[in-house]
Amino acid sequence: MALLVAAAVSTVACDRVYYKAMKRFGMEKRDILVDRVRDAQKAQTEAKQEFQTALERFKTVIEVEDSTLEKKYETLSKELERSEDKARKVHDRIKAVRDVSDDLFNEWEKELGKYSDRSLRAESERDLRENRRRADAMIASMTRAEERIPPVLRPLRDRVLFLKHNLNARAIGALGKELVTMRDDVDSLVAGLEAAIKEADTFIKEMDAEKAAAGTNSP
Repeated sequence: MALLVAAAVSTVACDRVYYKAMKRFGMEKRDILVDRVRDAQKAQTEAKQEFQTALERFKTVIEVEDSTLEKKYETLSKELERSEDKARKVHDRIKAVRDVSDDLFNEWEKELGKYSDRSLRAESERDLRENRRRADAMIASMTRAEERIPPVLRPLRDRVLFLKHNLNARAIGALGKELVTMRDDVDSLVAGLEAAIKEADTFIKEMDAEKAAAGTNSP
């Protein structure tokens, strides 16, 4: 328990140092949040493309001759590795977005108490609620898309393992009937990722527009 507390304290300290360092370059938590949303959006786009590629490779495997089965297995196995790597990146980048979002809004909420002008505090509090609502909706969309990844990866892993131990035409032929199910799973995943990407794009545009408006209104 003590080790967990120490690790948590260390993480918070590192985050503070990072935010302080970035502030010197003119980057606030808001800017960092937008950058991390862009990173997560990119990871989701790459994951979508990778799963579509993996499905296409799987389709080619079920139609090959015995002499090329081993080579095709190696190709599909590498696609699985790449898909798993993309899935990890999606997870890590969504976590990064969630972390900086929490830090930004927690700091904002704490600083509401520093206002002496009640009307300004009320306005800032309304802005906080609205921006937090938008950020939470965007993160929830990303998370829902991520939750569709494991159901796609599991059958793909099973089939790669099956091919590994059954490199013969009959085994490959038996997998053909699974292609329709896999296609449906991948289509569902891609749809979820596309929705999350669109949500992130909307969020980024809104944040950029607000930043531009704030710059225009500055004295």
